[in-house]
Amino acid sequence: MFRPAAGVVCALAGLIAAPACGQPAEPPRARPPARADLPANVRVYDVPPGSRPHDVAPGPNGLIWYTGQRRGTLGILDPQTGAVREVSLGQGSAPHGVIQGPDGAAWITDGGLNAIVRVDPATEAVRIWRLPAEFPDSNLNTAVFDREGLIWFTGQTGIYGRLDPRSGEMRVWRDPEGRGPYGIAAAPSGDIYYVSLAGSHLARIDRETGAATIIEPPTPDQGARRVWADRSGNLWVSEWNGGQLSRYTPATGQWRSWRPQGERPRVYAVYVDDRDIIWATEWGGNATFSFDPAGERWTRYPGSGDNAQVRQILGRPGWVYLPESGLDRVMVVRTGP
Repeated sequence: MFRPAAGVVCALAGLIAAPACGQPAEPPRARPPARADLPANVRVYDVPPGSRPHDVAPGPNGLIWYTGQRRGTLGILDPQTGAVREVSLGQGSAPHGVIQGPDGAAWITDGGLNAIVRVDPATEAVRIWRLPAEFPDSNLNTAVFDREGLIWFTGQTGIYGRLDPRSGEMRVWRDPEGRGPYGIAAAPSGDIYYVSLAGSHLARIDRETGAATIIEPPTPDQGARRVWADRSGNLWVSEWNGGQLSRYTPATGQWRSWRPQGERPRVYAVYVDDRDIIWATEWGGNATFSFDPAGERWTRYPGSGDNAQVRQILGRPGWVYLPESGLDRVMVVRTGP
């Protein structure tokens, strides 16, 4: 039976001795044990102290990748054993997002390197594509692949861009309203959308010209942070300032919003799983919620400790991954049989 583990002890292989990232090192902190009353379908794994795991992604053979933002690493977690190993991304690295590409590799948006980084899953070789010189310190955020195998990415200083991994060609554009591009997603139609945290908007990218069309949500200054598409093509948006989960239907242009329980919800991340259940992290209440749109039902999963700070959500069929950046842990929720 799948039971919660109060801080799985990791067999740490090949850990680097000091952070190799662009952010200042943090002194070791005492990590509190995971709470004992987590649901039976939840398990938590400790990762190296000071990692601050930011984003997660499914790796090959059931492994879990996460970005060790404070250590400048790609972490590789084996949930079967709890063992963790790290791949150093280079001096100055401060990785933010990670996804699995169509080639099976880990693709990373690295704010410290101001580059797109690829880690080969077989050899763990690291390859780097730096942004053009006219876009320094772009604060790279999140990436997604389109149907043609091009990787699209965002940067909070006000940019979004595209890399062709085959040719190495990279193009970068500026957001029409300036700073803020954050989450990005591919819809079933093939369209690419991103949201702007500082600009409080959704945007659709013309994949041929690179032009962005702004789509204004009905709630002003809502702080759209992340976006994900369901199988019907609806776009789900987490609104940090607005404290709600919103749905945009491109076919009709209609918006609808739901607010999770809590006095002052701060909705950070959003993810749609293989059953079209919506997952959202809520920092005000230190929890992650699953939301069933059919019955408009919320299910709450508390953080494994105080200030869990889950910054992103991803998963694979039957599993949802939650990086607890505030606790140096990865939480795994089993959703299938």
